[in-house]
Amino acid sequence: MSAWIDKKTITSVVDKNRSNEIWENGGKLSMEKKEERGEGEFGGIRHKLEQKKLVELLSNDMSGSELNTLLLEVFQRRKANISPSELLRSYKDNRFVSPASVDPIALKQLELELLGIAQSNRYTPIQLSPVAPFGTCSVVAPADQNKVISALRGTEVVADATNLMALHIADGIKSGHFQNHSGLIRFAATHRHVRAQKFPQSPGMLAHFSLYAMVTSGKDVGSYGFEKQSIWEHIAVYRQIFREKYQSEIQLIINAREGYSDCEGLIERIVRHIREQAPDMTIITNLVSSDNAYYKGLQFTIRATMNGHEHNIGDGGFVDWTQQLLGNKKQRLLISAIGLDRMCK
Repeated sequence: MSAWIDKKTITSVVDKNRSNEIWENGGKLSMEKKEERGEGEFGGIRHKLEQKKLVELLSNDMSGSELNTLLLEVFQRRKANISPSELLRSYKDNRFVSPASVDPIALKQLELELLGIAQSNRYTPIQLSPVAPFGTCSVVAPADQNKVISALRGTEVVADATNLMALHIADGIKSGHFQNHSGLIRFAATHRHVRAQKFPQSPGMLAHFSLYAMVTSGKDVGSYGFEKQSIWEHIAVYRQIFREKYQSEIQLIINAREGYSDCEGLIERIVRHIREQAPDMTIITNLVSSDNAYYKGLQFTIRATMNGHEHNIGDGGFVDWTQQLLGNKKQRLLISAIGLDRMCK
């Protein structure tokens, strides 16, 4: 295909079956004909498509509303070409749409139990939307947008509930509805996630899965005060969950990450604080920082024994998302999550 998009190409993008109708009189339609066909807005978009390189235009030169109008038109017309048999075949072949093997009643009961434990530990349960603003996982976090299902109307399917809760918190702080000057903001959620990367065909590796997630927001108070308090509160919730559900003690694995000026000092103080609260907890530390840009300062992994088998069931760490969203280096945020599908088996 030529780098420049000609009329024939654009016609095929929007409707390969209507080229003679669309490109009248050298590619221009009279205003009367546009109005007759209800194509005034779309006709203006089509004129832009005629003039530019397609990818460059769609990425940079069209407004969000123009792009949405174009794609809505494209999908509306593509839908007209799908037969019922093709729809059934798509259901069979599309890895994102098959139901999970998890027992739904057991999963719902588990979600209720976990949210109840969270609430008893001062976390506010929140029911998130199935979709998030486009770029939620990739603008402030180093996630690949191709691993997220991007959607129309400026949205994407939720691929990580903690990103969406971070947006909710930042919006609340900016509007004045929330404040974290003198206390912490705590949210917990269970959510069905969808991720677009290829997973190996093995048990527990699904394109969609349920997570229980927590997010704590605060401000830097010096001496790693936020960091020590918030991480212990997350660990305490997971400890209670596995004690009550599986009569099992959790292990904590802490790996150093870049992002704090004194990562070793941060980890040393956090480990000391956790051991003061839970002297019997097994804590494994690795002070060699790896090239991981997602978490800042440290990443912790929760290891638990369920039904006689040991699993790394979840992880968490500090992120700089609210710092970026609010333009304030004093903002602090801790996120964590554990997988639920495996806990129902």
